[in-house]
Amino acid sequence: MIRTNLATRPFYNERLVNLWLLLLAAVVVAATLFNITRARSDSGSNTELASQAAENVTRTNELRRTATGLRASLDAKQLEAVSADAREANNLIDRRTFSWTALFNRFETTLPDEVRIRSVRPSVDRDHRITLTISVVARSVNDVDQFMSRLDETGAFKELYSTEERPNEDNQIESVLTMVYVPEAQK
Repeated sequence: MIRTNLATRPFYNERLVNLWLLLLAAVVVAATLFNITRARSDSGSNTELASQAAENVTRTNELRRTATGLRASLDAKQLEAVSADAREANNLIDRRTFSWTALFNRFETTLPDEVRIRSVRPSVDRDHRITLTISVVARSVNDVDQFMSRLDETGAFKELYSTEERPNEDNQIESVLTMVYVPEAQK
């Protein structure tokens, strides 16, 4: 079999090249059509978004003017009175949620035999922390210290300290203890 081309003008098979060029042209045309339709679609949505943004800016300015007018119409004294009423209501709610039973149960488990509680006075500060002032009578300072260390071990009493200690006429120690009570602490 002869493998040489004896033609005066050689024949080149250009069909494959033409087919690839035709496919490439079809892909380019399809991509161009896709880009044109996307550009038109995006242009329309951009117009919608721009008009919506303009409406939102107008609405925002209107609401700001309304808020400014409302602030100007508020009476500072009336606002302070409402705020004081709200603080008082919150204080009453905090007092209502305070469980005396849980507090005295904790005292019962920690109180040494030589210590008596004379008074307990809770107060709630602005941070909704419960501060207890407890007046106790004990035989000695060591008994008061023992009570304080037992309270501290429960984890429910923080910032525990004695604000006053003095002997009474019966030769016992009267002490005033101050602490922050955390009812949620584990027993």
